[in-house]
Amino acid sequence: MSFDVIALGELLIDFTENGLSAQGNPVFEANAGGAPCNVLAMLNNLGKKTSFIGVVGKDQFGTSLRNTLNELGIDTSHLYTHESVNTTLAFVHTFEDGDRDFAFYRNPGADMMLSSEQIDEDYIKSAKAFHYGTLSMTHENVREATYKAIKVAKDAGLIISFDPNLRVPLWDNLENAKKQIEYGMSQCDIVKISDEEVKFLTGLDDIKEGGRALHKKYPNIKVLNVTLGKEGSISYYKDLEVFAPPFIQENTIETTGAGDTFCACALNYVLEQGLENLTEQNLFEMLQFANAAASIITTKKGALKVMPTKTNIENFIK
Repeated sequence: MSFDVIALGELLIDFTENGLSAQGNPVFEANAGGAPCNVLAMLNNLGKKTSFIGVVGKDQFGTSLRNTLNELGIDTSHLYTHESVNTTLAFVHTFEDGDRDFAFYRNPGADMMLSSEQIDEDYIKSAKAFHYGTLSMTHENVREATYKAIKVAKDAGLIISFDPNLRVPLWDNLENAKKQIEYGMSQCDIVKISDEEVKFLTGLDDIKEGGRALHKKYPNIKVLNVTLGKEGSISYYKDLEVFAPPFIQENTIETTGAGDTFCACALNYVLEQGLENLTEQNLFEMLQFANAAASIITTKKGALKVMPTKTNIENFIK
């Protein structure tokens, strides 16, 4: 069986705030989450065949997550169940402007238990693209598995896609986080990086300048996309620097999954158009579509199960 995209990383439950109970206590809604699977869910909606490598616990959350992926049509043949470590949980606090703060229950969490023995080389070689982030690089065991998978994918000539997805609370120290993001950057062909992550990596406050610095530092990255939140996005490609304005939603409730939605749309574009001869117009089209999709997801709670369709996005752009 072959796939368009295989992603590796965390699959977890995002508990998002959903009002107050009759007694005035905060109510949390259990949303299936995890950046790599958010990316796959969007790709599925764009007609791609996807598969996921990761670990969940042998608990009700793990069962529920596996069922969710199966319902969405994401292949789970390489989603493993850990007998004794529980599924990872994240509690998401949403601020009034839709931005978020995370608290993770992951000490350890099942997603950290992936081992390099579980990386099936022939299976990875069957794909066209491989996607990863840095949550699978925070601890030694799962980091080894991630590195092995990246190497197999690179050697087999897959398109390599990376989203740093920096979650500060999960790192023992930020030097280590920076080192792993730099490794991720050094291995990929296409990257989605946020303005905050550009600042973190380069120390530059001017995001455009930071993007140029990263574009120069990592010549392996063919398409470097910087997301600017409410300000739109920029793509760096060869000697081109293309900006696309944002789509501002009046009814934004939270930004969970917006970056993943953007990331999936950009990767989808590259899968369809290739990486070699992109024009300024191509890059603008890619960014515009990705910005629109990301904007739509900010009007929903969670992301994995509520990704927009291609028609939704095209109509929204019109």
